[in-house]
Amino acid sequence: MSKDQKKATKLGVGVLIPNSLGQILLGLRIGSHAAGDWGAPGGSMEFGDSISRTAAKETLQETGLHVTPLRMICVCEEMRYIESDGKHFVDIGVLARYKGGEPRIMEPDKCLEWRWFDIDHLPPNLMESTYDMIRNYREGVIHRPFAV
Repeated sequence: MSKDQKKATKLGVGVLIPNSLGQILLGLRIGSHAAGDWGAPGGSMEFGDSISRTAAKETLQETGLHVTPLRMICVCEEMRYIESDGKHFVDIGVLARYKGGEPRIMEPDKCLEWRWFDIDHLPPNLMESTYDMIRNYREGVIHRPFAV
């Protein structure tokens, strides 16, 4: 089997968490995927887990925060990291209710810091899926039309 045949597209779940001030939680990634970009909490969906369970579990594992997943807000074909990281994800964005508490660095090998950002003043270096999730959330669209 060739190297390319072993590669597979993965299913990820990203979590958009707004607070009472209208800010959203983003982490500065330092791990093997999207290093140097800011991204929402999330991770790969495991066999047998639901989207909602994955969203809650990954948020707790990465930030120490308990959230209540509310609804799917985005589907993103993340293509930007194929060349740089050798990873191809289809990401499902989930809107979640923030229950309070301060985010903590739970996986220091993956994230340098967590920070609340005003949704109108975001860092320029967003992960592709996080950018799509925020844009689609604002516009009320789950997936954008395919380019022809």
